[in-house]
Amino acid sequence: MKKLVLALAGTAVLAAAAVTYTVSARHDTADAEPAAQLSLAPGQLLFRSLPTGRVGAVPLTGTDAKPQLSGLKCDRFAVARQTAVCLAVKPGTLPPVTDVLVLDDHLAVRHTQTLPGTPSRARVSPDGKRVYWTLFVTGDSYAATGFSTRAGMYEVDSGRLVKTIEELPVFVGGKRYFAPDVNYWGITFAADGNRFYATLGSKGKTYLVEADYGRYRGKALRENVECPSLSPDGKRVAFKKKVGDGVWRLSVLDLATMAETALAEQRSVDDQALWQDDHTVLYGLDNAVWAVPADGSAAPRKLAGDAASPAVTG
Repeated sequence: MKKLVLALAGTAVLAAAAVTYTVSARHDTADAEPAAQLSLAPGQLLFRSLPTGRVGAVPLTGTDAKPQLSGLKCDRFAVARQTAVCLAVKPGTLPPVTDVLVLDDHLAVRHTQTLPGTPSRARVSPDGKRVYWTLFVTGDSYAATGFSTRAGMYEVDSGRLVKTIEELPVFVGGKRYFAPDVNYWGITFAADGNRFYATLGSKGKTYLVEADYGRYRGKALRENVECPSLSPDGKRVAFKKKVGDGVWRLSVLDLATMAETALAEQRSVDDQALWQDDHTVLYGLDNAVWAVPADGSAAPRKLAGDAASPAVTG
C-alpha cells in the first residue's frame, strides 16, 4: 500500500540520517585484512565496524581488545540464540533496496530477502525464531520529499514473511485506530515469542504499542515512546523519548507501574537500545558503542570505538 509521508519531524530527520549513513559509511579501507571466522559463541560483543562496514567481535570481558572482523558487511546487525540478521543496502539502487540476510550461528546465510528501503533497525527475538527490521522507504516515488517506515518480520523455522505490520489492528484509548499515515518501527519481542512491542507513529504523535502476535492485534500503552527494547526479564522497556526537535533522551519504562526513569546519558540518542542484561543498556552514539546502567545510577562508559549496531551473545 502506498503511504503518505509521515508527518513526524523526528522521523524525517532519522530518515535523512539513514540515507547519509548507508551511503557514506560503507568503506573498504581494511578489506586487505583477512576475515575472521566469527560465530555466535557466548560472551561476545558484536558490532558493525564503522571504518569497514564489517561485523566485528570483542570479548565482553575485554571490549578494549582489537576486534576480529568477519567478511560480512552490514548496515544493521543483531543476534539472539543461534540466529543473526544483517541488513545491507544495495549500493547504487534507486529507489534504494535492502538485503535482509538471515544467518546461522557461524554467520552463514540461511535466507535472503530483498525489500525496498534503507536499513534503520534490526532485532532477533530472544528465542532466535524470528527476525524483524525497520526500513525507511520513499513515498510514491524517489522524488518524494520525505520518508515513511516499514517494519516487517521473518519466521526462521517456517519461512513465513511479513513484509509490513502496518495492517496490525491497534486500539488507542479503547477504540480501533485508523489513519492514512500510520507507521510502525522498532519491534521488540518478549521471551515467549508472542508478545511484542513497537512504536506507532501517526498525526505527529508516537505511541508504545503492546501486541499479541498470535491474535495479531495490539493496544497503545503510552505516548512519546520510540524504538522500544524489552528487558530480558520482560518487565521494562528501554526507549528514546523525544524532548525537543531532533533530540531524544534515553529512558526506561516500568511496564507494571508506567514509572519512567531517565538514564544518565545526557546526549541525544538516536538508536534502538539493547539490553546487555537486566541491569545494563547498550546503544550506538558518536561513532562508538556505549553502556549505561538501566536504573539511571551512573554515567555511561564507552565499550568500543568506531562501532555501531551492538549485539551481545549470551
